[in-house]
Amino acid sequence: MRGHGTKFGRKKDEAIAALLTQRNIEEAAKSVGIAPNTLLKWMKEREFDAAYRAGKRAAFGQAVARLQQGTSAAATTLLKMMIEPGTPPSVRVRAAEAIFNHAAKAIEIEDVEARVSALERAAEGSAQGR
Repeated sequence: MRGHGTKFGRKKDEAIAALLTQRNIEEAAKSVGIAPNTLLKWMKEREFDAAYRAGKRAAFGQAVARLQQGTSAAATTLLKMMIEPGTPPSVRVRAAEAIFNHAAKAIEIEDVEARVSALERAAEGSAQGR
């Protein structure tokens, strides 16, 4: 998390890693070899909190990336369930609804991205004209 020789400290880096992998504060503290109260105190420090939040964001980003890798298989599953004659009608309807909802959301996101891009271009043009 931090480079060699920084004030932050190896134990605090280890504590952050433990918080991200252990079930609770007590187990995280034990795995690092500190008291739970020490870890709780560190968690109130601004620098520790910022590093912990950054670690959580990184871990969450990795989890999202793993889910995104499965979207092609998920889409295939939905499409198969929707067209498979042996699938119960309620499941086929639910698959169709999911496909429509996700397709509509994708269009909305594309529209928002296009509008944001247009606003950014307009702001750049306005800033350059000054």
